[in-house]
Amino acid sequence: MAVPKKKMSKSKSRKRRASAWKLDVPARSVCPRCGTAKVPHTVCGACGWYKDRVAVDVA
Repeated sequence: MAVPKKKMSKSKSRKRRASAWKLDVPARSVCPRCGTAKVPHTVCGACGWYKDRVAVDVA
């Protein structure tokens, strides 16, 4: 069985583990009705439309 020759410092091991914690930027799409940026497959926050119909009444 392999045995490490030297002790790995806390910063080295934490840096290696932290690479899996990176968050991706959420995807963005453009609302076809008003043209604002929104998250795909969700109701547009500016106009309230989703899939060619009014889903939420935005006043």
